[in-house]
Amino acid sequence: MSSAAPSNANDGCVGPTSQEAGKAAACAGCPNQGACSTGSFSSPAAVAAKEKEKANLHNALSEVSHVVLVLSGKGGVGKSTVSTQVAQSLSSRGYSVGLLDVTFVDRVSQEWQGARREVHQSQSGWTPVYANPNLAVMSISFLLEEGDAAVVWRGPRKNGLIKQFLTETDWGVGGLDYLIIDTPPGTSDEHISIVQYLNDARSSGQGASGAIVVTTPEEVSLADVRKELNFCKKTSVPVLGVIENMSGLQTRVSDMRFMNDESNDCTSDVLSLLKEKCPEVLNMMAITDVFPSAGTGPEGMANKFGVPYLGKLPLDPNLLKSCEDGVSFVDQYPSSPGTAPLNNIVDKLILALPVEDDEEDAMQT
Repeated sequence: MSSAAPSNANDGCVGPTSQEAGKAAACAGCPNQGACSTGSFSSPAAVAAKEKEKANLHNALSEVSHVVLVLSGKGGVGKSTVSTQVAQSLSSRGYSVGLLDVTFVDRVSQEWQGARREVHQSQSGWTPVYANPNLAVMSISFLLEEGDAAVVWRGPRKNGLIKQFLTETDWGVGGLDYLIIDTPPGTSDEHISIVQYLNDARSSGQGASGAIVVTTPEEVSLADVRKELNFCKKTSVPVLGVIENMSGLQTRVSDMRFMNDESNDCTSDVLSLLKEKCPEVLNMMAITDVFPSAGTGPEGMANKFGVPYLGKLPLDPNLLKSCEDGVSFVDQYPSSPGTAPLNNIVDKLILALPVEDDEEDAMQT
């Protein structure tokens, strides 16, 4: 199938810009046959417009070293949390990072920016909001007049805004080491548009460097993520790895609350008793599985699909608090249960997608 083929095209599609569009054997029965047969996609004006779009994408991404998509088959698995904290962690290590939110439904970063209206347009394009000197954020939520407003748009308008985000955001002098794109759940039209836009740019040496796929351990999530992995395979997006989020609740006993049989809070009494009788327990970690793992879990699924398994992120209250406060979780809570796993995930991402300085350092050593 041609890379320019519509997502619902038949196998063997020659692409809408081909001179055989709508006429080839593979076109028989295709829902797009009528539109392709008109020749409107292969007209000189259409071809020129497409080439201009590709040039704009290339120019906009020419100073971005790596573009990373964060995907999930199912909503509510913590994809936006992973996106924001991976971006925060990379920026705290000194990398120049952009976080682009095209979810249309999540309010990623809105609360922790505290300055939605700082986004404005200039001759150089949209100026993103800076969470810190190394982290620039652009989100649909920054453009809404009301923070709680719903984005009730049809596909073409959403796709148009995605293209604007990709081509018109001014990420600053020197570009970016990493552009993290937080996408909607599922494999919607927005995903197809993002991949196609980046594939257009890839012909000039830029495009999606890969995807991080986020899931929770239970089967209802894994079933959707398997579709996401197949989507990546069909669209030729490299999978950088699978993250098992919310793999279990981990918290110190001293941070827990306790209730008696009458559902009355007895935390103070229990902690006092533990402090008196066995104080060492207070510093122990209490762990429980909130979501039952299905079969071999996310790691087994990753092995089956032949993609890397990046590790587990536990349910950590400090992780959510860091997102809401707009701070780097690994810096703010270095001893929290989720800090080491998140650092390991970021280590693996940097190893898979080193920036130029990293590559030069590796050659020197």
